[in-house]
Amino acid sequence: MDISPIEDLKITPDVVQSYPGPSGGREAIVVIDNGSYNCRAGWMLNDRPALTFRNLLAKPRKDRNKKDVDAVTVPVTQIGNDIVNIEAMRLQLRTQFDRNVVTHYNVQEQIFDYIFTKLGINTKNAVTHRIMITECLFNPNYCRSLMSELLFECYEIPGLCYGVDCLFSNYSNKRAKNGLIIATGYHTTHVVPIINGRIVVENVRRVNIGGANMIAFLHRCLQLKYTIHMNAITLSRSEGLLHKYGEFAYDYMDSLRHWASLEYYEKNVKKIQLPYNQTTVAPTLSTEQKVEKKKENSRRLAEINARRREERLAQDEELLGQLQQLEESAEDGDDIRDALAEHSLKDAGDLKRMIMTVNSRIDKTRVKINTPVVGNSVPPPDTEKLLQPPPNMTIEEWVEETRRKREAILEKRQARRQRKQDLAKRRTAAAQERMRIISHLARKEKGSDDFGMRDEDWDVYKQISREEDSDNENENERLLECEIILKQYDATYEDPLLLMSGSAAELYQLHLGVERIRATEILFQPSIIGSYEAGLSETIDFVLKLFPAEQRSCLVEGIFVTGGCANIKGFKERLTREMREMLPFEAKFEIELANDPLVDAWHGASKFCLTETFRQSLITRSVYEECGGEYLKEHFNSNVYFPTPKVSADQLLG
Repeated sequence: MDISPIEDLKITPDVVQSYPGPSGGREAIVVIDNGSYNCRAGWMLNDRPALTFRNLLAKPRKDRNKKDVDAVTVPVTQIGNDIVNIEAMRLQLRTQFDRNVVTHYNVQEQIFDYIFTKLGINTKNAVTHRIMITECLFNPNYCRSLMSELLFECYEIPGLCYGVDCLFSNYSNKRAKNGLIIATGYHTTHVVPIINGRIVVENVRRVNIGGANMIAFLHRCLQLKYTIHMNAITLSRSEGLLHKYGEFAYDYMDSLRHWASLEYYEKNVKKIQLPYNQTTVAPTLSTEQKVEKKKENSRRLAEINARRREERLAQDEELLGQLQQLEESAEDGDDIRDALAEHSLKDAGDLKRMIMTVNSRIDKTRVKINTPVVGNSVPPPDTEKLLQPPPNMTIEEWVEETRRKREAILEKRQARRQRKQDLAKRRTAAAQERMRIISHLARKEKGSDDFGMRDEDWDVYKQISREEDSDNENENERLLECEIILKQYDATYEDPLLLMSGSAAELYQLHLGVERIRATEILFQPSIIGSYEAGLSETIDFVLKLFPAEQRSCLVEGIFVTGGCANIKGFKERLTREMREMLPFEAKFEIELANDPLVDAWHGASKFCLTETFRQSLITRSVYEECGGEYLKEHFNSNVYFPTPKVSADQLLG
């Protein structure tokens, strides 16, 4: 099974382009696909958008702790591709969207500044280009009014046109006038019926499930599965895993039964390697190298001991000279009390005893120095000797018995460690037994405090603490002997140390199994994440039943799928199965995916700018001032305009 390394998102900052560019000069139209996930902007005649970036803004908070700084530095606001590391700025990220509707226009203004700056527009106090911008399906009039006000009043653009991204994608792929558009977005999924080239407004339905929900669900599933790697499993990495390995199951329940099979799991699981620090393993030495290394260590230790003895001998000889000088002074009748106090001696008797002790110590040190080191050779370690089984047992029986002994020692050691952990907890049986014994001792002979004076008291103490002793040396020796035997005679035995060093990479691996289909399944079964809404197939069935039979057949013959989720593997096959189940027997239907589900909306808007319909649908400055910001000139790729009802003063007061 191949192991794929985790791929972190690599973002390249956008550069400021030359202006005016080769796309029509200063009269060119700026096309903006303002999506809730990605924003795409560029000039009308370009083959691809000049800018593609996440519709996000990151503004670091001010550091208010630095009070000694005279001028408070304003944090630099990062937008789009300027945010190189999204996870590092996760808590500071902002977006202008609430689901798929623009509601925060202070953020939208900064996004527009970024777009016009990177496109190189350097006209003074205004943007002298017409704007073609997408909006969400059924965008509220109030939100459109604020968007128009922002563009006309802040940037003083000469003209503005609105359109819907899924309709532009349908236009770019030159679809028929009758059909059903499945628009899968980052936050929502729409089912849009089209009759005679215009959307049937009253029959459009929305499912509040999109790519963001799939990413969040996969992120949570992996964090619950690998709690030890919770910090390493980020939203950005989950997003990359969904895009690369996510897929729609053709039959979800049948796929679950397949994943329950170990053989199928081993064949289809995707192993992802998280980054980790490789521990360096010291190279193993041969028997001769080990013996030479021990000889070298013994020689160095002997040199160190000899050097220390010589230093100690010099110190003792110096001390002996001082003490003998004191003794001569005492014989001459001098006062040596201060000198004796310096050496912590009381009288002349202590001085003589001290001289004898130092003399004895000097003699012993000289004997050790003069005695040659016998035998520097180190015998080979016992671990390298080939042990032999007892005469009454075969090798197979001996190995089996040794394996049982080793398992018994490990079980005993594990039980002892578990008991230690239980004693640290208050309500465990071991801790309660310990407290019972101590309380029983406290009740005996309350008037006396001589616990520990009798032998039976120490027996009780041993009963309390006998399980708390660490692994004794005898047990370690027996365990080592068992491991040596198994290494020499058992071919199936694996050294635990080698296993730990070899499995370091495996400890940092993610196994993507059933999560690959579970995360995407929420689009068809929102109940998996606790949503009460109908799934995509039920919504399509509901929309089709709103039409008569003859129109229904026209709609299903032109099903068009666009949006980011259309790129996920298996979406067309799953939708084909769902449509076959809901339609009558042998009913004809056709499902087509967009050529480029992500960029076709921008391409359609760019092509639409070349038509006469665009010039007729353009909202100029004069139209804006006359009709207001919410006004919309309808066309076949736009929303339907419903004027906001006017409320009289009497109705407001009443």
